[in-house]
Amino acid sequence: MPLTNFLKRVLILDSASCLFMGAILLAGGGDLSDLLGLSGSLVSGAGSLLIPLGLFILWLGTRSAAHLALVWLVIVGNVGWAAESLIVAFTTAGITGLGTLFVAGQGAAVAALAALEYAGLQRSRAVAA
Repeated sequence: MPLTNFLKRVLILDSASCLFMGAILLAGGGDLSDLLGLSGSLVSGAGSLLIPLGLFILWLGTRSAAHLALVWLVIVGNVGWAAESLIVAFTTAGITGLGTLFVAGQGAAVAALAALEYAGLQRSRAVAA
């Protein structure tokens, strides 16, 4: 399926946000852990996961065409990340107010990216038809 410029731009934005957030979480893991009231393993684990995800999404966003399943994988992964973020934000014992705001806010941003990617997918499918 050909990818529209809109979808490619959203995927690249998603990639940039993953790589940026991953770098922040890895570099500031200990300090962020204390500030946010989250375990160090959660902060560093999330950072470690975001780097390869960001690279995969960047690769996908630079293709002129891609298999439909790969785009769906990104969308579903983002929906799962957003849902898990809300669970963490509102059920984690010891999370600070700033931690709740940080985790819920990035979850909302990821949900918005998933919605934009879905809209881009629909546009790409229309072009392919």
